[in-house]
Amino acid sequence: MKAVVMAGGEGTRLRPMTVSMPKPLLPIVNKPIMEHVLRLLHRHGITETVVTVQFLASLVRNYFGDGEDLDMVLHYATEETPLGTAGSVKNAAEHLRDGTFLVISGDALTDFDLTDLVKFHHDKGALVTVCLTRVPDPLEFGITIVDEEGRVQRFLEKPTWGQVFSDTVNTGIYVMEPEVFDYVAADEPVDWSGDVFPNLLEQGLPIYGYVAEGYWEDVGTHESYARAQADVLQGKVDVELDAFELSPGVWIAEGADEHPDAILRGPLYVGDYAKVEAGAELREFCVLGSNVVVKNGAFLHRAVVHDNVFIGPQTNLRACVIGKNTDVMRAARIEEGVVVGDECVIGEEAIVSAGIKIYPFKTVEAGAVVSSDVIFESRGQRTLFGPRGVSGIVNVEITPELAVRLASAWATTLKKGSTVTTSRDVSRAARALKRAVISALASSAIDVVDLEVVPVPVARLETARGNAAGGVVLRTSPGQSESVDIVFLDDAGADLSQVGQRKLERTFSRGEYRRAFPGEIGDLTFPPRVMEAYALELLRRVDTSGVEAAGLKVVVDTGGGTAALVLPSLLGRLGIEALTVNNGLDERSPTETVVERREALQRLASLVSSSRAAFGVHFDPVGESISLVDERGGIIDDERALLVTLDLVAAERRKGRVALPVTTTRLAERVTAFHGVEIDWIATSPAALTAATRGADVIFGGDGRGGFVVPDFSTAVDGFAAFVQLIGLVARTQLQLSEIDTRIPQSHIVRRSVPTPWAAKGMVMRAVVEAAGEGELDTTDGVRVVAPDRSWALVLPDPSEPVTHVWAEAADDLSATQLLEHWLDVVSRADR
Repeated sequence: MKAVVMAGGEGTRLRPMTVSMPKPLLPIVNKPIMEHVLRLLHRHGITETVVTVQFLASLVRNYFGDGEDLDMVLHYATEETPLGTAGSVKNAAEHLRDGTFLVISGDALTDFDLTDLVKFHHDKGALVTVCLTRVPDPLEFGITIVDEEGRVQRFLEKPTWGQVFSDTVNTGIYVMEPEVFDYVAADEPVDWSGDVFPNLLEQGLPIYGYVAEGYWEDVGTHESYARAQADVLQGKVDVELDAFELSPGVWIAEGADEHPDAILRGPLYVGDYAKVEAGAELREFCVLGSNVVVKNGAFLHRAVVHDNVFIGPQTNLRACVIGKNTDVMRAARIEEGVVVGDECVIGEEAIVSAGIKIYPFKTVEAGAVVSSDVIFESRGQRTLFGPRGVSGIVNVEITPELAVRLASAWATTLKKGSTVTTSRDVSRAARALKRAVISALASSAIDVVDLEVVPVPVARLETARGNAAGGVVLRTSPGQSESVDIVFLDDAGADLSQVGQRKLERTFSRGEYRRAFPGEIGDLTFPPRVMEAYALELLRRVDTSGVEAAGLKVVVDTGGGTAALVLPSLLGRLGIEALTVNNGLDERSPTETVVERREALQRLASLVSSSRAAFGVHFDPVGESISLVDERGGIIDDERALLVTLDLVAAERRKGRVALPVTTTRLAERVTAFHGVEIDWIATSPAALTAATRGADVIFGGDGRGGFVVPDFSTAVDGFAAFVQLIGLVARTQLQLSEIDTRIPQSHIVRRSVPTPWAAKGMVMRAVVEAAGEGELDTTDGVRVVAPDRSWALVLPDPSEPVTHVWAEAADDLSATQLLEHWLDVVSRADR
């Protein structure tokens, strides 16, 4: 016996889920509804089936194929235009004329006894048997009246309450004889209940109704979709779950990884190869699809999450549906009744209000409050480049596919035959992504010089001195072990300019990538002795006179990163006594959190004081920035380290200019003025610092975050150059770092950030200018308002996140805090 599975409906009431997915493929506990139907047919001995398809037909065919995976034989009958319930079956008649067949919907969940249904049909000698069931609310279904023998007396499609004369409804499941096709017109829309069955009744032909016992749910609305999930989890319907029951009601599929410290309160289902981290909480009626990741601190209750979704830390999802390949970022909140379509991005701390529908491929900006459906436009403002290049979570936002497209786009902007460098940190993610980048570059007629694992400053120097057109650096995002940065360098080894970034973005968005002919595919080479060449060049350009005679002793913490590759060659040539710690590569810790950095500095401080060293230095894992510990074991914070180093440089040079971001304490002016050095106040971006330190008379630059520029060597932040320069300065001055730190007054500067939607940033800055009145304004970066007593506040919109940063500095901590609160209030009121 054969069956017909009707899988051509659009499922308009289930949008946005059905915008990019046909209704029969919607998952019920991680299996498409239609797969549950096919498995039911197989259990009752029906293994050959015709599937009628129309809307997104190729997706149904691609998923089920010929049915081999289900041990079935599937044929497909395609409707070019909708033909109705009867017309679609007539369209498949060539497969059905050899005997009794069963018709069943591909988007209804049921466990009816189909064997008994077929037996009833044969016992009655029926032409058509309609499978019926009793429901409490028959308004949405066709009502059927049968006599004592089960013979159908009357049909009524979707009645009003005034027309309700029974609770027995048509389930859309039929057993038929092939002669029924004689009563169905070909190639035109025809329905069973509205057209064919009334005609058969008029002619007195045998139509019977079988009242089935068991479960049946027509999954036609968001409410019924959620109800079907819960019913499966509660065991109300007999379906196959490819999972084992970890504890009562908690179903875990193959390969799923649930941490012992995760909270799982069933009934719930965790799909194959999903991951639930420690601290995450899944409550009743949650369903996770395949490869879903739920991060620490996330809370889910009655949430249905489709395949390949990322649920970030501290998120909150309640009674919602999340479409496949969607990313829900940190601290986002999704309320009851929300449906998020496929491949969306819900930004950090965004709130999606109850009942909202977000259609596929949309972005909701971080911090946004969504109170109306998102259908045509994205509520976000996303560019490829952020402050650290192209950044994102590994295999969520930054995938090998994206890396290939990015590299191909960049290669397209370069001349054929150009050379670029590639490099990475010690992480596995960077290693995998770099291979994708190299393949894309070579395939676009670009020669690649792979520096392999090197510190970022080394990659910058090799790019600049090797006649390369640029470089690509792949590194773990600072403080975020699950994220990665893809940094593009220009021919000088600096970060790609905004002009270059926009050019790359335009090529990327068009998707028009150059491909090389076979003879043009680029070469891949590995230069020798890169670290040694870097160390020699650094020592040649930076003044180290007096170092050997001073007999300094320092403690160096390489941070377990790539600094360990350069320092042996460097320290051996400096002629100092050095105690090194963490002098090895640790791919398990490619970055360090704030807590880890503080703990490392505390250990370093203990070593410095106990070993009587001149000072200690801690490198970040990629060698760009450093942190300092004085000879007493005192940790010098980044702001003070900038002032201390600035004082040493200015005291030795006695002229020139230094480049500092506008967020730096104005104590820097007192330090430089004492030594006859001037300050160029610049924007806070790394690009601004690089551009400013290219000036002929610029002697120093710093970002206030442990990054220092030594223009004698490079115009980019370089931890090794800063270290070597500091060694020379301390050796020549014979001063202790604590002495310098003590003679510089304490600053009173405070900072806070305020969430600000993209659309409100312009209003915020206008409000700041208006609130300043006649006060002195500095617009180097953001708006800095200077008071007559020289206290100041800076309001600066973040270039890549929906937040606004506010700084304030005054004569004491209380005054600084009061000033900060005033401007925070201005920003907050403007955003309302």
